[in-house]
Amino acid sequence: MTKNAIEIRDLTKTYASQGAGAEKHALKGVDLDVKAGSIFGLLGPNGAGKSTMINIMAGLVRKTSGKVNIWGFDQDENPRQSRAAIGVMPQELNIDPFFSPRNALEVQAGLYGVPKAQRQSDEILRLVGLEDKAHAYARTLSGGMRRRLLLAKALVHSPQVLVLDEPTAGVDIELRQMLWENVRMLNREHGTTIILTTHYLEEAEEMCDEIAIIQNGAKIAQDSTSNLLGGLDAKTMVIMPEEAPSALPDLEGITACQRDNGAIALSYHTRQTSAEDVLGAVRAAGIRIRDVKTEQADLEDVFLELTRGA
Repeated sequence: MTKNAIEIRDLTKTYASQGAGAEKHALKGVDLDVKAGSIFGLLGPNGAGKSTMINIMAGLVRKTSGKVNIWGFDQDENPRQSRAAIGVMPQELNIDPFFSPRNALEVQAGLYGVPKAQRQSDEILRLVGLEDKAHAYARTLSGGMRRRLLLAKALVHSPQVLVLDEPTAGVDIELRQMLWENVRMLNREHGTTIILTTHYLEEAEEMCDEIAIIQNGAKIAQDSTSNLLGGLDAKTMVIMPEEAPSALPDLEGITACQRDNGAIALSYHTRQTSAEDVLGAVRAAGIRIRDVKTEQADLEDVFLELTRGA
């Protein structure tokens, strides 16, 4: 096993745009390391460059410049090996409607040069819960079943790196839980490195060991999930008063608002303001406390602060 499953250096991609000499910079000198055996989140707003980066890693789009190394194989020097080391579950439902799931896996395995004796089509179908649909036409599958089939196709050549591009977009809760159970199993039991893109930030917060955020084609942050959450240094104290207050607490460094249920939310940064300062401001406002709790910043708060700042 290599130390890093993915190593990207100074990756650039430009597209010609309308107008003489105009260019669109989809990626602007991105550096990225993804540790082998990790679950890695690649986040960013729409149009940030995530899909372009994924397609370059998968060999579907040619980069303008830079270096891409997948599982120890340089993409320029060993293109076949680097492509064989990565599997991609795309966001789009691009399946042949006249193939059965089993036939689709057999064709996909053939495209990757997997010998028939080494193919695991039936095992993969069981893994994703499609064994009872193995011989049905793909066009008869529900949307959720088609997403399972996309995951199965990405696994036929046993890749060391699995990329999931918006895997739970528009799926129900049961399928989402099944998908994450399978992903954790692949990571835990097979050591598969997972790269996840998603707009459901609570999923990334729960699943990912490390996260990178890109915007406008540039990487603006990369760190462990815990460090990103801790770096925001934001906390909210929620006070439930005994009775409706005549005025909200007023203290520099505290933002106070009253919620619909009557609770008072007091947001502050722990490096600047202590919890005792917040409680002191509450008492100074003549507010009697019936209940109190705190809320930590989540990944959505981090994402918004970083992308707004960028």
